[in-house]
Amino acid sequence: MNKAAKQPKPDWIKIKLTTGDNYQDIKGMMRSKTLHTVCEEARCPNIYECWANRTATFMILGDICTRACRFCAVNTGMPTELDLEEPERVAEAAEGMNLRHCVVTSVARDDLKDGGSTIFAETVAAIRRRLPLCTVEVLIPDFLGDRDSLEIVMNSNPDILNHNIETVERMSDRVRAKAKYRRSLELLRSAKEIKPDIPTKSSIMLGVGEEWDEILQAMDDLRAVDCDILTLGQYLQPSPKHLDVEKYYHPDEFARLKEEGMKRGFSHVESGPLVRSSYHAHEQVKSAAQRREERIISG
Repeated sequence: MNKAAKQPKPDWIKIKLTTGDNYQDIKGMMRSKTLHTVCEEARCPNIYECWANRTATFMILGDICTRACRFCAVNTGMPTELDLEEPERVAEAAEGMNLRHCVVTSVARDDLKDGGSTIFAETVAAIRRRLPLCTVEVLIPDFLGDRDSLEIVMNSNPDILNHNIETVERMSDRVRAKAKYRRSLELLRSAKEIKPDIPTKSSIMLGVGEEWDEILQAMDDLRAVDCDILTLGQYLQPSPKHLDVEKYYHPDEFARLKEEGMKRGFSHVESGPLVRSSYHAHEQVKSAAQRREERIISG
């Protein structure tokens, strides 16, 4: 194990533990409706803050992923079933939480012909029926590059299409399982071709061995496919069997990276040690919309 991994986490990586009524209410709701959240399954450090604020990222298509990425805490294996009633239960939970912005993600389901895209689309539709004013963000897998599956999701008209490249190109094969850096970029490009008006979003986690110039190149690659929103966060090792942390980035470095991203034309950049893909997602969609409007007005 490298020296960085043996060191204690720096002072700026602190998790606020808030387990009041809202946290308990949401936890109870998820259990009663047999739903999963990426907040729990991926051991997100922001679960206490987000649940206390009555926000959550729903994880559909079960809790067993067909891939085994070396950074991810979600269970891996071969799923045995598909829950066709899940979209309505997600919508019921979103309604119960009275969400203004709902994020829906999933495990990778390479065992399904459509990769689970139909369930994604049905979940968006179910949320819209119950909460017509709620914006919906989908964080999707790559569907093994199948454009038809992507079209199913895009035609459900989510407010944001999110797909994470996760890391820089050189580290991608080591960090991710089956997913390919260039295939992820192509998915984001295709999403814009199918629905040009739907903002796209991606995320990079830092600390797995990338170099500074490689991070900037990944930003350039994302802008080259017209990606609108970027999130940058610190990788935290979920367990000893996962990738070691090679470096803890200082908050000042995250601030510099935010500046670099904004200079490159992203409509919104969320950058910080504890930032995750859906962290402050409701603010991202608002900021992105404002900057789009400003660009249109300025010509």
